[in-house]
Amino acid sequence: MERRHVNAPRFIYVQLHLLVALLATTAILGHLISLSAPALVIWRTAFAAAGGAVLAGLVLRRPMFPGRSTIFALLGIGCVVGLHWMCFFGAIRLANISICLAGMATTSFFTAFTEPIFEKRRVRPLEVGLGLLVLIGILMVAGFERGRLAGLLTALLGAFLAAVFPVLNRHLVKRDGLDPLVMVTWEMVGACFTCLVLLPVFEGGGAYQRLFVWNGLDWLWILLLAWACTVFAHAFHIHLLRHLSVFTANLAVNFEPVYGIIAAALLFGEHHQLHPGFFAGTSTILLANILHPLILRKLAARRE
Repeated sequence: MERRHVNAPRFIYVQLHLLVALLATTAILGHLISLSAPALVIWRTAFAAAGGAVLAGLVLRRPMFPGRSTIFALLGIGCVVGLHWMCFFGAIRLANISICLAGMATTSFFTAFTEPIFEKRRVRPLEVGLGLLVLIGILMVAGFERGRLAGLLTALLGAFLAAVFPVLNRHLVKRDGLDPLVMVTWEMVGACFTCLVLLPVFEGGGAYQRLFVWNGLDWLWILLLAWACTVFAHAFHIHLLRHLSVFTANLAVNFEPVYGIIAAALLFGEHHQLHPGFFAGTSTILLANILHPLILRKLAARRE
């Protein structure tokens, strides 16, 4: 199984990093939208579910009902996705884009354990070693950005959830060969329902009324978030999991902080708010991403 993604065509990795660049805009859009994190996720998933259903069911004529047990599995995965996104946007609110993205970059550390558990294989020392390098980086970030610890912890919880749902998606893709757009549609329904149920817990009284209080260009940013960064990006991510392991995909996604932090610095001047130690920790996290493909290629060359 490992050999399959080691020898994946090079253009697969190019596509993967273009996807990561698109995902990096998620944090920028989340910063621009005035809604709370739960409300933002509700609208994002609602529009994404509607868009996915129209595209898959009406335009592409894909069968939308893969079976009751599969639908329940997709709805369950959607619950995990919804909680992940609430943590993601909540971390931005509690800290800033850069702290959020640095925390989310620990996903590979968690994936080094979640993927072997769900796929019933041994934990690979290489993945654990690189994951520990990521953990060292995040500890450096936490040590220098203590005033934003709540945001960082929220991002870490989101990173753990992000290490769970791609593994479950990969399992369904390999087992049932499901259409990615159909999967996205049902998962967005599950995510939306989860956030609707939990909204009063996070927002208190009058939470449902505040769902309709939008400001400025919120509607435009939410539509971009739902259709470009969710329907397209999520479906394309599932498609790439046919050729790559979840650990490989998540390591590449860890480059999201590079694009996001650069964008946040250019658009919002966030680099002035951050200690130099933050950048040292983030560089350590990114080092793990650079080492991973290099080590895999060297191992593959030795086997040949």
